[in-house]
Amino acid sequence: MGLPSAKLAGALMRLLKNRLVIAIVSAVLGAVGWLVAENLIPERKDLGKPLPHHLAAGDPQFGRSMAALFGSNMLPGNRIETLVNGNEIFPAMLKALRGATQTITFETYIYWRGDVADQFAEVLSQKAREGVSVKVLLDWVGSIPMEEALVERMKAAGVEVVRFRPVAWSTLDKVNNRTHRKIVVVDGRIGFTGGVGIGDEWNGDARTKAEWRDNHYQVEGPVVAELQAAFAEHWLEAGGELLMGDRFFPALAPAGDSPAQVVASSTNQRSVMHLMLMTALSSAKTRIRLGTPYFVPDETTRKQLLDARKRGVEIDILIPGPITDARIVHKASRHFWGELLDAGIRIHEFEPTMYHCKLVVVDEAWASVGSTNIDDRALRLNDEVNLNAYDPAFARAQIAVFEADLKRARPYTLAQWQARSSWEQLSDWLASLLRSQI
Repeated sequence: MGLPSAKLAGALMRLLKNRLVIAIVSAVLGAVGWLVAENLIPERKDLGKPLPHHLAAGDPQFGRSMAALFGSNMLPGNRIETLVNGNEIFPAMLKALRGATQTITFETYIYWRGDVADQFAEVLSQKAREGVSVKVLLDWVGSIPMEEALVERMKAAGVEVVRFRPVAWSTLDKVNNRTHRKIVVVDGRIGFTGGVGIGDEWNGDARTKAEWRDNHYQVEGPVVAELQAAFAEHWLEAGGELLMGDRFFPALAPAGDSPAQVVASSTNQRSVMHLMLMTALSSAKTRIRLGTPYFVPDETTRKQLLDARKRGVEIDILIPGPITDARIVHKASRHFWGELLDAGIRIHEFEPTMYHCKLVVVDEAWASVGSTNIDDRALRLNDEVNLNAYDPAFARAQIAVFEADLKRARPYTLAQWQARSSWEQLSDWLASLLRSQI
């Protein structure tokens, strides 16, 4: 009787072990499946249809509503200077950094390599050696091409360098949620934001394909505190430190005449940028000008543009042409152009070099600039920051820049879209299937 009992006991043990293995494997596969779903499956959007035209962009109530709904107050008394291309952008930023006496806060998605990267590392290191508090927040993915020697140089000088959401067990559920923000604040008083990254690609004046076309903005006045707050949110998450006090948030006197607002989207409030932009598009009465390097509009955005067109709004969209750093994005975008072109929306392809500006201007009353593209990654996945100006003078200045770029662009027609080869149509469609991730 002992032998059968031993065999039975052994069989039971093997069965239990097998079940344990199955349970462990199932748990691991379940965890992996959850992580994939968490990062890749599109989230529900708050809007399923376009917003109706209710308030015009020039209506004072439009500004009050936008300020109440999307992020921060609309603050008067700001000065916003438009910096065009690296020849203007980098000298202005480096001058402000060299003038810092107390604090520098610096957040960027792209910090690559080359002469520009080296110049910024040297200035930041020098200010840290002088006793200035220098905090640098780099997106873990966007800064992968960065030379590690630059990081080590800054750290050795006393710069606090932190990578945002590095891949670890504690961040796997957010691995696809990057900071795409571009923020620099000096002494809590001078701010910079826009589309530029730290790399030689942005150097120059967009004269050749090696010199990217981009805008950046220098800001002074009360709204700089809102840029600082956007940085502080991410610094708390990544660095565990809450920024407070006069060094970071000094009292800010009026510096100009522009009422402005900062809108920041984050992982827990990502739809705010999508809602803000749809609200702005719905306010148009006469003209929408939209510049973006990555234009892959979701269904709601397309409907919002088409709805504006039905009201008689003229719409111009400026995007990269043959020179682009993301050909698959261009193809995915082109798949959706037919109904837009057919409705009379004009699409222009910038020809001299990579077009990287992020700009939305509604009528001659309102403009939004910053880091946000018109695609799912910007409006659904990334943490972004935009500066909204409720100032006709600033809007007209952006229109002038936009119109100058249009002269260097080529219109893309409905006839061209319809004449695409069967292979182009197929490959455009296949690329569009990846639109939530590109």
